[in-house]
Amino acid sequence: MSTPGREEDLEALQSLELELLLTAVLRRYGYDFSHYAPASLLRRVQRAMQEERVRTISALQERLLHDPDALRRFVSVLSVHVTAMFRDPPFYRFLRTHVVPILRTYPFVRIWHAGCSTGEEVYSVAILLQEEGLYDRCRIYATDISDDLLARAKKGLVPLSDMRDFTANYLQSGGTQDFSRYYTAYFNHAVFHESLRRNVVFSQHNLAIDRSFNEFQLILCRNVMIYFDQELRRRVHGLFYESLSRFGMLALGIRESVQFSGYDDRYAAVDADLRIYRRIK
Repeated sequence: MSTPGREEDLEALQSLELELLLTAVLRRYGYDFSHYAPASLLRRVQRAMQEERVRTISALQERLLHDPDALRRFVSVLSVHVTAMFRDPPFYRFLRTHVVPILRTYPFVRIWHAGCSTGEEVYSVAILLQEEGLYDRCRIYATDISDDLLARAKKGLVPLSDMRDFTANYLQSGGTQDFSRYYTAYFNHAVFHESLRRNVVFSQHNLAIDRSFNEFQLILCRNVMIYFDQELRRRVHGLFYESLSRFGMLALGIRESVQFSGYDDRYAAVDADLRIYRRIK
């Protein structure tokens, strides 16, 4: 049976190992995970240890420093990839009925989907814009820190077993067509049609260290910043503010907000409950 002193020593050692791991990954590869929420970060690191079949964080560090493929897997594990087609249907219904009419006023619309994961929500927006006759005037920039997740997103593949739930979400979000028209069944996967990808640019972008790369009329970053600490959230809010055009809109997750971001007085709520804001300054 372990003693309290022994447990404290193990926790202190684990904390030191984690700090050294993050420093090593930053210095070797340029990925900065130091401002992720500690509890969530530790869980993800432990998951990476299981996948790499190592027993200590120090052993994981050695593996990552000497094996770029292991690093690629590690980044994928630490990335946020809880996603679904038309996730939170009321959000997409509001997007269709209130946000799209505003976007119609622009001659060309640039949309940034930050933290796009495997792409389900990117394809959801593409479908919505196509149904509203706006897709041809749009360019969607879908970014994520993980090259593995981006590679999956580019393929437009989702498990066929998920399509029943995705179809229900689509209908609840105000979809106007037969959802099956947007994909083809291929063995145990659904493959989204190429027409949904033609105006999407998939690219690697690290919210922790990279800069703004364009001006956007709509930025979507939903359920990503909940995994960041306060300092990184402030940094990302600054990045989004710089990237929005005047009167551009920012869409966050239900548990996220512009409050306490340092930029809250520069936005007006389009829908406070759905966490959609419009830059006014």
